[in-house]
Amino acid sequence: MMKRAIFPGSFDPFTNGHLDIVNRGLSLFDEIIIAIGHNTTKKRHFEIELMKSKIENIFSNNNKVSVKTYNQITAHYAKENEANYLLRGLRNITDFEYEKSIASFNKNLNPDLETIFLITAPEFSNISSTIIRELHKFEADITNYIPFEL
Repeated sequence: MMKRAIFPGSFDPFTNGHLDIVNRGLSLFDEIIIAIGHNTTKKRHFEIELMKSKIENIFSNNNKVSVKTYNQITAHYAKENEANYLLRGLRNITDFEYEKSIASFNKNLNPDLETIFLITAPEFSNISSTIIRELHKFEADITNYIPFEL
């Protein structure tokens, strides 16, 4: 049976930390779908189609990774895409508490869905999309934090 994982997020923007999680996840899964979600509680800084294009370029030579957008409950999206795993990165205890709650809801909505947590590599643990958006808004250099040029 194919092990397909969804790596969901708003990816506003996709960071070097996200890239690290995907690359490490490739040793665990046959396929990873990077799923850019429409988060109703957030106003985007970077357009979804721009992020989709940038991420697709990063993985253009890797047929184990695809990039899609979605606008529904993640657990339902995973079921529609025949994915039994969610891949998530954890930077700290705050991330763990938040992700643990979401994992529980996802499991209730889709009993076949398992959430796999990878601890962020130390060199990426300080990277936050929120901080990067703020830096970008004030025209600070963010090239050390994202795997592409804007």
